[in-house]
Parts: sequence; C-alpha cells; structure tokens
Amino acid sequence: MQSAFYAPRHFQPPRQPDKAHFDSQLPFSRNLKTHLKFPTFTNSLRAPLHFEPGEEEREVRKDSSPPGGPNSLVRLPVVVTRSSEVSRYVWDGTCLRLVSFGGVGGGGRAAAPFCLDDLGGGARRAARVCGAAVRDFFLPKQAMFRAIGIGYSRSLPSAAALNWVLKDGLGRLSRCIYTASLASAFDTNLKRVRFSTSVLFSLSVGLELLTPTFPQYFLLLASIANIAKQISLACYLATGSAVHRSFAIADNLGEVSAKAQIQSVCFDNVGLALAALLNMLFKNNQRLLAALLFAVYPIFTAIDLLGIYQGLKHVHLQTLTKGRLEIILNNWIDFGCVPLPAEVSNEEGIDIFNVKGKRVWPVRIGCLGTKVKIPELSMMTMRSISSKDYYFICLESYSRLNQSEKQNILVCLREGAATSDIIAGLLQACYVRKTLLKNRTFWDRSLDSYASDAISKEWFRVTEDSRERAKKDLPMVSEQISAAGWAVKNVLLSTEEQLRYSFVDD
Repeated sequence: MQSAFYAPRHFQPPRQPDKAHFDSQLPFSRNLKTHLKFPTFTNSLRAPLHFEPGEEEREVRKDSSPPGGPNSLVRLPVVVTRSSEVSRYVWDGTCLRLVSFGGVGGGGRAAAPFCLDDLGGGARRAARVCGAAVRDFFLPKQAMFRAIGIGYSRSLPSAAALNWVLKDGLGRLSRCIYTASLASAFDTNLKRVRFSTSVLFSLSVGLELLTPTFPQYFLLLASIANIAKQISLACYLATGSAVHRSFAIADNLGEVSAKAQIQSVCFDNVGLALAALLNMLFKNNQRLLAALLFAVYPIFTAIDLLGIYQGLKHVHLQTLTKGRLEIILNNWIDFGCVPLPAEVSNEEGIDIFNVKGKRVWPVRIGCLGTKVKIPELSMMTMRSISSKDYYFICLESYSRLNQSEKQNILVCLREGAATSDIIAGLLQACYVRKTLLKNRTFWDRSLDSYASDAISKEWFRVTEDSRERAKKDLPMVSEQISAAGWAVKNVLLSTEEQLRYSFVDD
C-alpha cells in the first residue's frame, strides 16, 4: 500500500464547531485536535483536484446528518491511495470513515460499496485492482528507475531520457570496440573469454543493485554496468554457435540451439518468479527487502558462475587451435597417440589466468618483434632459409615485470603456408623444446652468451634433426588427428599468430 497526502486548493477548512458539540459526539476525546492531528500536505498525488461527493459519501451524509444539520459531514484534507484507488477521510459526526472517490488514472467517479445490484461498477473496480496488481507484480520499484527519479514529481523526463541515451550509447560503443579488438579470441580462447565475460556480467548486476543506494552516481554506475553487460552479450552471441556445435554430435545444430533457448527462458522465469515471491513476502518491510537483495546476490552469483564453469568443462571443441594442437603433438611425442577432443578439453581447461602458457621454453607462433632482443642464433637461422621453406624455427628473448630474461621458441609462418605446414612447424618446435629441456642448463648458459661456432653448430644440428623427425611423423600424425574426430581443414589462429613473412630472394 502506498499512501500520499494532499490538500485541494479550493478546499476551505470548515468552521470549528463549539466545544459542547464535540464533547457530546466524541466520548473518547474531549478535544478533536488532540486526536486528529493535521499532517503536512503535499500535492504530489495525481488525483482530480475537483472533488465531487460520490454515492458512498452521499449515503454517509444522508444517514449521519442529525436533524437540523444536513451539512455536518466534514471532509478532512487527507487522501489515501490504495491500488490506484483514491479515498478520502471524512467525519460524519460520530465516526471517521474512508470514502472512495475514483482512481489515480480514473475519471473521478465515486466508488460505491460492492453489491449484486451494481455489477458494472464492481467490474470496473475489479479491473482497476487487477491492473494495479499486474503492474506492481511486473513493474516494482526497480533500482534502475528509482535512481533516475522516474515515479517522482521532481524528476525531469528529459533528464531521465538523456541518462538512458548516454548509458545505452556508451554500452553499444564499447560493444563494438570489444568485438572488433577481440574477434579472433572468440575462436582461439573461447572458454577463457566466455567465463571471464560471465564474471563481468555478474559484477554488472551488482553495480545495478548499488544504483538506489548511490542515486547521485546513477549515470556512472549504470553506464559501467551497461558496458559490462554489452560486452558479455557480445561474447555470448559470438561463442554460442561454437558451443552448440560441440553438442550437436548428430549434426542437429538447430535442435541444440532451440533447446538451449528453452533452458535459458525456463531458468529466467524461475528467477523472475522467485524475485516476485520475495517482493510480495517482504513488501511491508522495504529495508529488509533491500538487505535481502545484497544477501542473496553473492549466493546466486556463485551458483551461476559455478554452473557456467562446469558447463564449459563439458564443452569439447573439435576445432584445432595453437593450444589444442600443441597438447595433441606433445601427447604424440610422449605416448605415440593422438588424444580425443574430450581428453584435450580436460587438459586444456578454462585457464582464466593463462597459467598454462607460462611454461619453460614456451612455443609461440608469429613473427619476431622489433622491440625485443633477438638472439644471434635467430639471425643465423633467418639467413639460412630458402624459397622452399614455408616456416622456420628461431629463438626470441622476452622479459616480464620483476622477472629475468627468458627465451621463446618461435614458429614463423610464410605467406601461403597450408595447414600441413602449421602442423609440421609446431611439431618441429615441440621436438626442439624436448631436446632443449634435456640439457636445459647448457642451453640457458649458451644462449645468454655470445653464439660461438660450437653453439651455432649444435643449434643447427638440433633444428635439422627435429625437422627430419617432424617430416617423417607428419603423415601419421595428420591421419590420427583426423581419425580422432578433429577438424583438420583449418587451424584457428589469433590475430598475432596470423602474422606471416614473405620470402625475398635478392
């Protein structure tokens, strides 16, 4: 129930009756002012200003008017709103009554008591009550609306509209920037990007809950929350087809997508019903309801993120990326067989913090950077390539914050390199890394110093042996990769991994 007070502008307080009259009519009081304290009135209620007595009030006047005093009914300047119905307190000389005289958005007709003889008026009243109940059920005092002032008389519609335009505009702009800068990562790092944006979405919901607490920062909080939601939505739409394809083992992609939408709608409705139930149970205690929201939010957020995490663990993608292909080739080198997509998915995991990429002698696909230290052996390797080579293996130095300088094994691909060249180059790099790890102390010391003739010969011997082994194993590896259910037509690479070099024969 929501109450509001107002004093009609044309209303003049009636002449105060004499003390003897009130003493005879109020046995529980000796003074009307003692028990009827007039409140401070506002004109915020959107009700008809010109009050006409309805049937109920006319009936009250007829029954309660004492002989010789037909106009003794006193209308008090207190108006109450219940479910879009406007009522007013009146004093008939013996008791205090609440007389209805129309709804907030109605025509101002006085509402008479319900009876079988007046089904038309009762139906209209029932329609108003049902409409107000439906409105309150689906449109509660939401945080995003209250924070910008919608529902208050002092709010400016133009300011509210401007806030929403800025909020939505910044969100869509951020979504475009995000999708443009991270387009290839939706394929190469699908699970990591999907889970990280899910965390971002959960945090955005928390920001929206803070908007009524800090209404002066509404635009800032709502804009940040909307940016996070737009980024999460972009990732969801971009990765949804790949996730559904992993479950479409019988090429029933349409059915899987449809069932996924049904599951999403059902769980959304369950959440909506639960929220409505809590809102109805605690409608009389708004403070407890607000505190309950902040108590329930972390619990359901943790459940949601745990469900997403477990779901992504069961997503077994059949497309080849640099990370999955490296797992496959390492397994081939160690055990002589190619793992299935489910086995690679379990080993790959989500790896949200990219911990698995920080191993010793990591392998990278791309080109040598001009801002990093290039070992002398890499210069010699580039000088030795020919027009028949579609890739070459070299070393590069890199360093992170508060860490000593380390070495990468770099696979540089040439323009026109096919999928078989990518597999062969990565297989050779895995063989090189295995050889370097067997004598790690020697190579760490040798690569930090000047490349002598002995070190250069040893490096070229390692790269040549690994090339021969990769060339020999490539047909069998490719056959087993295809037989295991992997899509061998293409290897999905990120933007940096797609960089190619061109051979120039001077």
